[in-house]
Amino acid sequence: MPVYQFDGGRPIIDPSSFVHPDAVVLGHVVIGPRCFIGPGAYLRGDWVAISVGEGSNVQEASIIHGYPGTEIVLGNDSHLGHGCVIHGARLADNVLVGMNAVVQDDAVLEEGCIVGAGCVVPTGFVVPTGKLALGVPARIVGDVSPELAASKHLGTVWYQQLAERCLYDLREVPLSECLLSQEAWAAMGSPRDKLSWIKELKGLG
Repeated sequence: MPVYQFDGGRPIIDPSSFVHPDAVVLGHVVIGPRCFIGPGAYLRGDWVAISVGEGSNVQEASIIHGYPGTEIVLGNDSHLGHGCVIHGARLADNVLVGMNAVVQDDAVLEEGCIVGAGCVVPTGFVVPTGKLALGVPARIVGDVSPELAASKHLGTVWYQQLAERCLYDLREVPLSECLLSQEAWAAMGSPRDKLSWIKELKGLG
């Protein structure tokens, strides 16, 4: 994976975390235990410091950065959806940021809040504990329901389990091993049939 030292800062990654080979981790970045960092994620700790708390996930194509001299903190069990941007913000524990959302400088996401997909959280905006923010710009639309909180918790647990599995079961294969005729593919059955391991995830019994 592309991991870079810069200006005396070297990433520190807990060995129980999975960082995809196509993610980029640069400079002053600390990744705690049981985290999942997806392909194409970019944690750019050149002129900022980045801390990713235990059990968090940063999904594909997400970017974490900020203005020079700032610190970006993701609390424990943070859940960053595909393609979101965290720029100079602070996230408390158990926060979810939806797909393609943008959280701007000095914004604060308090514990257990949820930012919806595509939402833009403006500079300095605070999403209070347990609240749901939606829209462009973000506005508070109500409380995070018990059902939504439970769904968020389960999704975060799945990513923690995925990180663990990727550490021992993910490997790169040559393209030549994937080139099969249509007949050969048909003989192998549906791709979904190969997802039997999913049933092992907590909550899918």
